[in-house]
Amino acid sequence: MTDKNITPIKIAILTVSDSRTEADDTSGKALVERLTEAGHILSEKLILVDDRYKIREAVSRWIADENIDVVISTGGTGLTGRDITPEAVRPLFDKEIDGVGELFRWISYQEIGTSTIASRCIGGLANGTFIFCLPGSTGACRTGWDKIIAPQLDCNTSPCNIVALMPRLLEK
Repeated sequence: MTDKNITPIKIAILTVSDSRTEADDTSGKALVERLTEAGHILSEKLILVDDRYKIREAVSRWIADENIDVVISTGGTGLTGRDITPEAVRPLFDKEIDGVGELFRWISYQEIGTSTIASRCIGGLANGTFIFCLPGSTGACRTGWDKIIAPQLDCNTSPCNIVALMPRLLEK
C-alpha cells in the first residue's frame, strides 16, 4: 500500500460459473486480494451458476444495499450459450458505462491480440452502485482490476475518478 490517502470502497464480488468452487475460484480470489491490498472492503463474495435470474437477484440485492458501492462479477461474458452475465445484468443499469468494455478490449488486445473480441465485458451504474462485469479468466480479472477498476476507485487518480462522483450519483 502507498502513502496516499484512500477512500475505502465497499465491494461485492460475484463469480459466475457452473464449475467453480471456493477452492478453485482463482479469478474471484485475485479480485478479493487486489481490492483488499488497495485498502478497500470486501462486502460479500458469491459463486453462482450461469442462471440469469440468480445473477440478477444477487446483483439487485447488492445495488439496493446502501452499504455496497461497487459490484464486480467475473465470468459469463463470453460467447457460448451459457455465457449470460451481460444479459442478466444490463437490464438493471440506470446508465451503461460504454467505455469500460471498450477500454478493456483495447488493453486486452495488447495482451492477447484478437482473442479479445470474444469478451463482452461491460460496466454500468444502478441505484448509485457501479457494476463491472469482467471475463472469467484470472488474467482478464487482473487486467480489468489493475488497468481500469483500481485506478478509478483511487481518489488520487487525476484528472478524475469515480470515487469523486459517488456523493452525487443519486442526484435528480
